[in-house]
Amino acid sequence: MLDVKYIRNNPDEARKACVQKGEDDHVDEILKYDEQRRKILTDLEVLKNKRNTVSKEIGQLKKEGHDAQDKIAEMKEVSDKVKEMDDELKKVDEQLNYHLLCIPNIPNPDVPVGDDDEDNQVVKQVGEPVKKDYFKPHWEVAENLNLLDFKRAGKVTGTRFVNYVGDAARLERALIDFMIDVHVTEHGYVEMMPPFIANRDSMTGTGQLPKFEDDMYKLEDMEYFLIPTAEVTLTNLYRDEILPGDFLPRYLVAFTPCFRKEAGAHGRDTRGLIRQHQFNKVEMVKFVEPEKSYQELDSLVANAERVLQLLELPYQISLMCTGDLGFAAAKKYDLEVWLPSYDTYREISSCSNFEDFQARRANIRYRPEEGEKARFVHTLNGSGLAVGRTLAAILENYQNPDGTVTIPEVLKPYFNGRDVIS
Repeated sequence: MLDVKYIRNNPDEARKACVQKGEDDHVDEILKYDEQRRKILTDLEVLKNKRNTVSKEIGQLKKEGHDAQDKIAEMKEVSDKVKEMDDELKKVDEQLNYHLLCIPNIPNPDVPVGDDDEDNQVVKQVGEPVKKDYFKPHWEVAENLNLLDFKRAGKVTGTRFVNYVGDAARLERALIDFMIDVHVTEHGYVEMMPPFIANRDSMTGTGQLPKFEDDMYKLEDMEYFLIPTAEVTLTNLYRDEILPGDFLPRYLVAFTPCFRKEAGAHGRDTRGLIRQHQFNKVEMVKFVEPEKSYQELDSLVANAERVLQLLELPYQISLMCTGDLGFAAAKKYDLEVWLPSYDTYREISSCSNFEDFQARRANIRYRPEEGEKARFVHTLNGSGLAVGRTLAAILENYQNPDGTVTIPEVLKPYFNGRDVIS
């Protein structure tokens, strides 16, 4: 959420952000309700001062033994008017808050202007992308080795679900443990195991609601949602709190399943693990001081990179343009792993700095020093990594001519030293 004062003083910047991010423009509504709210508050202050004055006059009249009925009637009239305006203020606040929740974050000046992923900028490439004649798509590799059962998962649930079998289940579990271990032991994150269900306030706090409600799985007749990412539950752990200054920076990491309807993905990535309704992800979340958040973004990207480097998977990093930046982010990098079957790089991690956008929505503040005014923290998050896509990348990049898959060196301890999946 943007500060209403910022929008009041910089309406054109807020409008430009709406255009650049392809969002509806709610600026005029915000300015209208903001003006109404400030007028009501001014009028309320006058009325409440009058009510206080009349109250004192009533007390003085009674003390002196005079009739106070006229003043009591005046007091009732003023009190009724105060209640009426309080009710009006509540309605205006609701409208103002709704429109504020619909305004996207302002892109950082470093973000390239563009319409879609065609305008993203590749800023780094690591490793040599390889494509050999015998390479097969990961779903064919998995089928030949009896690793992934899409058919029976479809029977149990529906399309875009998968059942991991045998060594695939073990590889998925190994990747989760490996990623968590790297982030905890090398990068100083605190491991969490948060709920997989979040309430409406939590989903609103991180920016999924109200915009993305149609893409969320909602529990019937309840204000609960299956989380689309651990970002939701991790960030909202500190909702409506003022954190002590020495609490920052705070780094959290968690593995969770994630649930998305993928409403806009009809006909795309219909085979394999790339686009599932349920998938596993290791998520990193940071709470930091505003002055350090872009330094922390670089560190966050490096933390996600480290996993790919240890797995020896070719990847590239792209800086997202305004049109592909997302609703809540001020700046975002995507890490994209090489998938030979697609003959391209595919997203495996997004690392974003939200500045104080989420913190303002979720009311997460910190007090730099005792007695100082509380400030909004800056929040960041990134995948470290999407586990299913990492598994797919291993099946494709580590496959052998005989159909077996070499186990990456760093994962062999999770397989009791085995070299291949066969």
